[in-house]
Amino acid sequence: MDIQRVNPCANWSDATVFNNMAHFVEIAADVDGDMQSQTAQIFEQAEATLASVGSDKSRLLSVTIYVTDFANVAVFNQAWQAWLPEGCAPSRACLKVELADPAYLVEIAFVAAVK
Repeated sequence: MDIQRVNPCANWSDATVFNNMAHFVEIAADVDGDMQSQTAQIFEQAEATLASVGSDKSRLLSVTIYVTDFANVAVFNQAWQAWLPEGCAPSRACLKVELADPAYLVEIAFVAAVK
């Protein structure tokens, strides 16, 4: 089975698909916003990425959520629960980290099944 790389560049691909599984990472395009704004952007971008590889948010298998401040997790969780279809929560890890740009509040690595 071939590896499909979506929009590859020197440092990353927008998504990588292998064995009917898509792997991708999202950060907010506009980092001037608060946690709610950055999370909403990431979810919107994730839906577009999922659609581009033939998947959707109901097919998420696992996510790793990187936050810079655990004080923002409650805001994130509220948005997360509203965004996910009922009964479709993937396995998940949430880590406190220092991200590449201090303006980033959250970054999410996704793994999803492809239809």
